[in-house]
Amino acid sequence: MHIAILTFEGFNELDSLIALGVLNRVKKPGWRVTLSCPAASVTSMNGVTLHAQSTLAEACAADAVIIGSGIQTREIVNNPELMAKLKLDPARQLIGAQCSGTLLLAKLGLLGSVPACTDLTTKPWVQEAGIEVLDQPFYAQGNVATAGGCFASQYLAAWIIARTEGEEAARNALHYVAPVGEKEEYVSRAMKNIALYLP
Repeated sequence: MHIAILTFEGFNELDSLIALGVLNRVKKPGWRVTLSCPAASVTSMNGVTLHAQSTLAEACAADAVIIGSGIQTREIVNNPELMAKLKLDPARQLIGAQCSGTLLLAKLGLLGSVPACTDLTTKPWVQEAGIEVLDQPFYAQGNVATAGGCFASQYLAAWIIARTEGEEAARNALHYVAPVGEKEEYVSRAMKNIALYLP
């Protein structure tokens, strides 16, 4: 099981790294979570440089993909060469998008008439792309999910775990990262946000 988190120049650390941390709570042979980048390294919106763990080509072949957000998403969607490399397919992959990553999903034509979640900054751009934006943190239909707000990245990670390893595994991963003294409440709220969208 390979889960690729698309992470571009100007990425938002919270989106990519919270998902990475939660997804890596699953400890089983063959479970692999990587940051997939268009270059050998990328630098975040706050100056943190990460080295790519996989390529965009590997992400296109992954079992699941999360599209992270960042401050250069509009430049990315207007880069035909880069967009042409993103051959994602919800028929064979779970695909999630976080905040401005939803704009990428829209421009790739992977949302169709499905409503989506995004952050408040990206909302007008997603609407311009013809997508209805929901006032909620998470939404999924079939194999495509979107989340809005940096801390909603936990919901994308939990959704992927629940879809592939079951709800108990998702609960366990969230329980591990949840604040002490709030674990039950935290896990319950997170699972409530994704429960409607599980098969």
